[in-house]
Amino acid sequence: MVSKRQIELLAPAKNLQTGITAINHGADAVYIGASQFGARQAAGNSVEDIAKLVEYAHIFGVKVYVTLNTIIYDEEIAEVEKLITELYNIGVDALIVQDMGILRMNIPPIPLHASTQMDNRSADKVKFLSDVGFPRVVLARELSLQQISEIHKANPDTELEVFVHGALCVSYSGQCYASQHCFARSANRGACAQFCRLPFDLVDADGNVIANEKHLLSLKDMNRSDYLEEMLDAGVTSLKIEGRLKDESYVKNITAYYRAKLDELFARRKEYSRASHGKTSPQFVPSPEKSFSRGFTDYMLKNGKEDISSFDTPKSMGERMGRVKFVSRNFFTVTGKDFNNGDGACFINSDGKLCGFRINRVEGNRIFPQTMPRIESGDELYRNYDCDFERELSRPDVPRRRVIDLLFGENENGFTLTVIENNETICGIEQQFNKEVARSPQKENIITQLKKWGNTPFEVDNVAIELSDNWFVPSSLLSEMRRRLCEELLNAYREINKRNDMPLNEKCVPFVVEKLDYKGNVSNRYAKAFYESHNVKDIAPAFELDKVEKPVVMFCKHCIKLSMGWCSKKGTRIPYAEPLYLVSGDGRRFRLSFDCKECQMRVVAE
Repeated sequence: MVSKRQIELLAPAKNLQTGITAINHGADAVYIGASQFGARQAAGNSVEDIAKLVEYAHIFGVKVYVTLNTIIYDEEIAEVEKLITELYNIGVDALIVQDMGILRMNIPPIPLHASTQMDNRSADKVKFLSDVGFPRVVLARELSLQQISEIHKANPDTELEVFVHGALCVSYSGQCYASQHCFARSANRGACAQFCRLPFDLVDADGNVIANEKHLLSLKDMNRSDYLEEMLDAGVTSLKIEGRLKDESYVKNITAYYRAKLDELFARRKEYSRASHGKTSPQFVPSPEKSFSRGFTDYMLKNGKEDISSFDTPKSMGERMGRVKFVSRNFFTVTGKDFNNGDGACFINSDGKLCGFRINRVEGNRIFPQTMPRIESGDELYRNYDCDFERELSRPDVPRRRVIDLLFGENENGFTLTVIENNETICGIEQQFNKEVARSPQKENIITQLKKWGNTPFEVDNVAIELSDNWFVPSSLLSEMRRRLCEELLNAYREINKRNDMPLNEKCVPFVVEKLDYKGNVSNRYAKAFYESHNVKDIAPAFELDKVEKPVVMFCKHCIKLSMGWCSKKGTRIPYAEPLYLVSGDGRRFRLSFDCKECQMRVVAE
């Protein structure tokens, strides 16, 4: 028998309803923010709502992870300990954390996952995190397939979680200090100001403006759906969709899309299987191009980094539709895909700016906008709102269902009803009843009544009947047995899917460096004590706690010189005097420093 490796599709949840939607469209796990200490301040949720999500998720073996992935201050430690205890008590499966101080806190034995905010991009770092108690590590987005494979081979017992879809930070996660430096809003405290989505001028050392008001730090969105099989073969356990600020329709569409792709893969590759249970039935054909995107990139997974940026706009472009053929006074004609009445469309004008408009009506290849844009023949058109598709997405969800078989039998005192799933007996009940031989056949009614599970999470496939005679079985009795069995079944699945506690069993091993500057993000006494116990000799306070002169505020794999066609590794010389500078709209200047050996760009505040 082939040994199967369970693969998890991990979806974001802005709130309780979005979490339920993700589960109903195929997520094997969801991650959600608590009321505080998550890396998205705008996506907080009460413990009560998270408890409801856990209760629903565990029916299907779906896990719920809570993000506590900010750095923590000393005065917040008691509050964090209290929150973690509450999350443990409601059955949360794991916490995604950034601050190492949590390992020294007085908390129950809830599993901890190492957030990508810890800057996890080497085999040594992953081994260290595994040794100090993390069963799972969320890897940096910038890693290639080969690097992921090498990390897995060096750490075969550590679960690797890797992003597969969604928005991209231009800096290594946890290593961006631009928002804090410019706006006193710390990304490591969940208050990112979206600095990388702002427009900048690119200026050389002589003051020449190379690019004007371009979004030079803005990246396209990730889409790795063409490489799922290779990612699993490289050792990935969990495929993560970014988007705890995304709306319900986005999560519905993208989750359903990856669910279908993975199920198709599992049908071919029997060594892989899904990590949860239940049948999902989307009422639409998923299409990632129809949800918010800045254009797509696999982001260095296989294809390098020449085409990862989105300089013209940080907004959603949507799907490419075609080109403008002819422009009249109140309409224009197009070649390419068909638009619909009510669609939203956009294009980049001759000044390099994104312009959007709403389509009033469509007649053949004629487009009549609500307000005629300044559009020209040859302009490339995109659809960033598909009216018909959004209408399909707005249909009521079909709830997820666990498909079960039933066995109706008898004993000395009455009847029995047993649940079987995947040839395994889950639970059963007995019902006392004085048996009498019926005057008419009972089989058909027994099957009909026992298949009526209505508004429950279950769907009955087969009903087997094992009776010694044609006993009379009233419909009211079958209804009562079905009701009792449903309660037993819900309790059984909750018990089966109960979290495995994991007390911290920290090994004392040297950290990967002996000195930590502000990039170590050490913001409390527990985190400092943690690193000291692992042989770190010199520990600087976090950027948020100490002023740093002319700091590096971003560490990027994205390279502006490469994007401009001036890569020295490719033998192309830059025709401008270095250093280069980014100048923001408020006049701030940032020097660009290039480490060509490591293929990295640094953004330095002046």
